[in-house]
Parts: sequence; C-alpha cells; structure tokens
Amino acid sequence: MKNFAIIGVGGYVAPKHLQAIKDTNNQLLCALDPRDSVGILDSYFPKTHFFTEFERFDRHISKLESKNISIDFVSICSPNYLHDSHIRFALKNNAHAICEKPLVLNPWNLDTLEELEKKSQKKVYNILQLRHHSSIIALKQKIQNELKNNPSKKYCVELTYITSRGNWYFASWKGDISKSGGIATNIGVHFFDMLQYLFGTPKESKLNISTKDTASGILELENANISWFLSINANYLPNTSKRTYRSIKIEGEEIEFSDGFENLHTKSYEAILNHQGFTIKDVRPCIEMVYHIRNANPIGLQGEYHPLCKKII
Repeated sequence: MKNFAIIGVGGYVAPKHLQAIKDTNNQLLCALDPRDSVGILDSYFPKTHFFTEFERFDRHISKLESKNISIDFVSICSPNYLHDSHIRFALKNNAHAICEKPLVLNPWNLDTLEELEKKSQKKVYNILQLRHHSSIIALKQKIQNELKNNPSKKYCVELTYITSRGNWYFASWKGDISKSGGIATNIGVHFFDMLQYLFGTPKESKLNISTKDTASGILELENANISWFLSINANYLPNTSKRTYRSIKIEGEEIEFSDGFENLHTKSYEAILNHQGFTIKDVRPCIEMVYHIRNANPIGLQGEYHPLCKKII
C-alpha cells in the first residue's frame, strides 16, 4: 500500500484521481485545496487530513516525515499554471509526481524537472488517459500494421472536439490564457498527444483560428495531414442533444471513441504503479506543439482549413 497526497482535491478532475487511488488499494494521507467544498472526500478517504493553506499542508508532510511516514506519490490536479511548482514540491519531498495534463505550459520547464528527477531519484508521470482507451489502442495497432506495408503513407485526418462551457469558464483561471494556455492547451492537449501517439512526430503546423472559445488549424505529422477544430462554444455543436461532441475521421471514416472513458485514470495509475507510466520524455513533443500553437499568428481561411471554420469567419 502506497501513501498519497493530493493537491487540488476540490477540482473537476480530482474525483477520478480519488477513485484511482482507491481502486489501486492505496491510501490518501493528506489533501490540499484553497476551497473547502471537498465533502467528496467522505466517499473515498474520510480520514484524510485536509488543508486549505499550502503552508499547513507542507508542514503536515514534514511532520509525517519526522515520524518516518513518507509520501510516496503526490497527485496534482491544480490549475495548469501551477503544475510546474507543485511537481517541484513533490520531487523536493522525495515523492513521485502524478500530474494532470498539461504537465507544464512551457517546454523549458521540462528541462528543470528532468534535472530535479535525477537529483531526487523520483519520477514525474503525466496522465495521458487516451493512450489507455481501448479504441485508440486498437486504432494504433491497425495503423502500425498498415504502415509496415506502406511506411510513407500519409493519412487524411479530421479532428473535431466541442465541449460546451458556460460563462463561468471565462471568469475562472481557465479563461486566462496565461494560466490555462488557451483552448488548444486546456482542452486539446490530450488530443494532440493522441494524434502524435498514432501518427508520429510533428513536421509543420499552421493556425487558422484563435479566439477565446475556439481554435483551429492544420497539422502535418510524420504519417498524417490533420485538420483540427477545438471549441467550448455550444453554437458549433452538430444537431445533437449532447453537450460534448468528439469526432475523429481517418480517410473519411468516423472512428467512434465517445464511450469507454470510465476507468482510464485507474488504468493510468495501475501503469504508473507498475513503473510503466508516461514520463517527461513521452509528453515533451506535445508540450512543444501546444506551445507553438499558442504563440502562432492565426492566418484565417487561407489554404486548407477545417470545415467548421466557415461558421466563425
């Protein structure tokens, strides 16, 4: 049984981590969140020590250490711009870090984290749950088999992800690009990782659209040309009663992966506990990609672009 601490336990994604810690038969010793609406702890670890102030959380971990009780893992569910700092905190306290995506906002932060990994002899793991999705695993195997016969093949891919968000989004840290990284980073980072996982390293990227609620562009990977569209604006949803729309078309064929998300964090934790989690090396290409997208100048509807761009301009 491993000892866990969690930072950001009051956040949207934290229950998935709580479930994963419980499912893997480990224990949560302490939790931190500036908000105190964390009654959900009662459903998982009611004896967990909870703190709203980082200083007291830090002191508690030091007290545990003085009693020869170590924290083995720190799960990080805090806002994107705090990930780097909280990962450092974990490593400096001789714990492995399990961090939500994006691991960091800027590629150069990864260099320092790698140095701290070496000094602490602890690891930084990123949650990339789509790599554990059964449909994506099967798709990767299919693509790899096809590429064996035709290594130079370039797939034509169209990615659309619309997940509706209300006005609260723009009043929260997620609406601040300096804190969230913007749409492409905050809601798109795991899709960009998935695409690289399937089709190889990036070659070229251009940004067509960049607004506060939507981003779209063209991406060339080693084995695919991709048009992508990401938005939190419900006006762009197709005729459906659902508030979220995920679609990936490969060579015009729709790949279904709307279901099967229920236990992906538990699968991620199982892999990490078996020393098979996704590391800084795995995530670096995607962090570099979303950084360049965030800092690119949108060119509008020039050349190729995703069909939904016409709804914006």
